[in-house]
Amino acid sequence: MYYDCIVVGSGNAGSCAALSAKENGCQKVLLVDKCSPDWVGGNGYFTAGAFRTVHNGLDDLLPIVQNVTPEQAKHIDLNPYSHKDFIEDIMRLGGRRSDPGLAASVVNNSRDTVDWLAGHQVPFILSFNRQAYEVDGRQKFWGGLVLSVSDGGKGLIAAEHKALGKAGVEIWFDCPLVNLLMRDNAVSGVVVRKDGSELTIESRAVILAAGGFEASSELRIAHLGVGWEKAKVRGTPFNTGDCFAIAQGVGAKLVGDWASCHSTTWDFNAPEIGARDLTNQFTKSGYPLGVMVNGNGERFVDEGEDYRNYTYARFGKAILSQPGGFAFQVWDSKMLDILRKEEYGDGVVEKVYADTIEDLARKLAEVGLTDQVKFIETFQVYNAAVTQHKLENPDWHWDPAVKDGLSTQSSHLSLSPPKSHWAESIDKPPFMAVKVCCGITFTFGGLAIDPESASVLSESGPIPGLFCAGEMVGGLFYKNYPGGSGLSAGAVFGRKAGASASRCKRIM
Repeated sequence: MYYDCIVVGSGNAGSCAALSAKENGCQKVLLVDKCSPDWVGGNGYFTAGAFRTVHNGLDDLLPIVQNVTPEQAKHIDLNPYSHKDFIEDIMRLGGRRSDPGLAASVVNNSRDTVDWLAGHQVPFILSFNRQAYEVDGRQKFWGGLVLSVSDGGKGLIAAEHKALGKAGVEIWFDCPLVNLLMRDNAVSGVVVRKDGSELTIESRAVILAAGGFEASSELRIAHLGVGWEKAKVRGTPFNTGDCFAIAQGVGAKLVGDWASCHSTTWDFNAPEIGARDLTNQFTKSGYPLGVMVNGNGERFVDEGEDYRNYTYARFGKAILSQPGGFAFQVWDSKMLDILRKEEYGDGVVEKVYADTIEDLARKLAEVGLTDQVKFIETFQVYNAAVTQHKLENPDWHWDPAVKDGLSTQSSHLSLSPPKSHWAESIDKPPFMAVKVCCGITFTFGGLAIDPESASVLSESGPIPGLFCAGEMVGGLFYKNYPGGSGLSAGAVFGRKAGASASRCKRIM
């Protein structure tokens, strides 16, 4: 049995790889995944469908988005996002450790790849609900991220798999990779398990796009540390890291930040494994509009350190390190209408209301708060710090769409940790709180690849016939990442891997 290209993984990166291989000349393309058809799409299915890309502003993006009328466009403020901006976001959030070649490849190819996906009928939209606030009658976008897909990850995977079907890509589910075949120091095929038996398939190119190891509690403990077994898995239960060992067996080099991951603020009552109905709605990203306190009633992060899409991927870790591994997000009535309905609407999350902070403390004590006195004191001090800052800066105004500088720091009173932006007093009832925990999204360590060809690298150079894309790629993200860059990177390197696979020669 022979295929020109075999792709392992049915998520965003794998789908892009298979589609690219097909349109670049591979006649027979096979995509395999160990999941059942009900779990198609890997982690991509569970995302908000956000794509971070270089762009020149609103006029540049209007031709590819489907949710903006000419009249609406008149009331949108959307700044350009340059190559320099994107590169700097990756590098600064990664502590300057990100591989410059990988970062440049993602950034330089991001816009063209978005166009390519749009050409394959991926329904892009401007992300008003996640990345814009209405200020003075205008929709103001913030944080560099503006594009998402209609119906989020569900819509993305549906569109990509429709394109795969149209292109004639064959897909086998319930079909895990067992091994890679080698001939003359090149990958020449795979061994998979299908219908209970091992099956050998020859191919001139294999693309690994099978995700990280976040769904394996054993590997989380081994690489991230003790305690990470308690994190909830946001996405697919099938990303258990199997393919890393298989790739190592043919000499693949492991690189990147194996001790870190994307971990976000997640609904405490969410299932242990991602649910395919609410998917990303379990995210609880409204903390810049309020505060977060731990079970002892103490703040522990700077909720306004940066725009949400630059902090959410590491605040899950901060929550996991708190007593009991949980926290409470708290707001007053001034902010309740601004919270995203997808995340905080009725029936989506369990909400605790009270008319006083004291009453809120009593109610939260029933669900984990251990120190009501400290909780009340935290809000008294926080409100005093906000008030003092405003007294010293009377001309500053709250604006959620910019870093407004409204903080808890002043010459008379400063908090540790501070709230650096968007600090408003929490004093107008009713008050609302939700309980959150750590949700792990994907891991940062992975395989070394060439940034242009997506070839998997050994210690001595490229492994002929073997490519990699998506969350299996190591070296791109360290400690943190800019929201929306994961799907972009998966699509960029998937597309590159497919094109490179089409240029491989069959080894006889």
